[in-house]
Amino acid sequence: MKIRPLLGVTVAAVLTLAACGGSDSSSDTTTAPAAEGVDLLAAGCPETVSLQTDWNPEAEHGNLYQLVGPGYTVDTAKLRVSGDLMAGGKTTGVKVEIRAGGPAIGYSQVTAELYKDPSILLGFTSTDEAVAHSGDEFPTVAVVAPFNINPQIIMWDPATYPDVKEIADLKEPGVKVRYFGGAAYMEYFTGTGILDKKQTDDTYDGAPASFLAAGGKDAQQGFGTAEPYFYEKVLTEWMKPVAYQYIHEAGWTAYAQSLGGTPANIEKYD
Repeated sequence: MKIRPLLGVTVAAVLTLAACGGSDSSSDTTTAPAAEGVDLLAAGCPETVSLQTDWNPEAEHGNLYQLVGPGYTVDTAKLRVSGDLMAGGKTTGVKVEIRAGGPAIGYSQVTAELYKDPSILLGFTSTDEAVAHSGDEFPTVAVVAPFNINPQIIMWDPATYPDVKEIADLKEPGVKVRYFGGAAYMEYFTGTGILDKKQTDDTYDGAPASFLAAGGKDAQQGFGTAEPYFYEKVLTEWMKPVAYQYIHEAGWTAYAQSLGGTPANIEKYD
């Protein structure tokens, strides 16, 4: 199987938004006939193309979920969605399985999951994570980057800090900035003087509890595609706007959530 034709179908389906998921989920997992001229199974693809995300399903994962056809199955135990892999509104002869990450995999890094379970064809990686693991036991090869700009942000309460317009403005008042431990962008921020290391806190776990407990005094990382809407429209304990800046705009320009695989899988399907 050639992985590039597979990815060509994948990207085409994402860009045209032609593979919208169906209505009610179903336990019927029979594969529909492949679209004319597109038979990935005959080309050597695995019967199920497994894709590993890095968090609970969110807006920026939509390019993957658009690949899942009608009659999909939701596995609430393993936190996965599977169905026919679609392209141009037609099936491709194989299944696609999208696996939730973050809490669903015990906060394990996607790169580690790719090695733990070789049946995962591709998973979300980022430039910084790939570089960090390039010399150890978890090297990866990225094959497509869905985003031109990393959707990660640093967010803060504009009511508490009305004069803060960008991440660098958080430095002078010494605002605590909470982030996921090991994030390379924070090393960049502290190394270049955008933030002071003493004001950073690597205990962020993706939940809003600490932000709420601080009552707007702390800043934290998030995604521009998720947290601003969630905090203003959904989170009943907050229900007001947050201000934010993309870390890309602050100078950290790594590709985020690229789809990559192990060198062995890339070579096998290249």
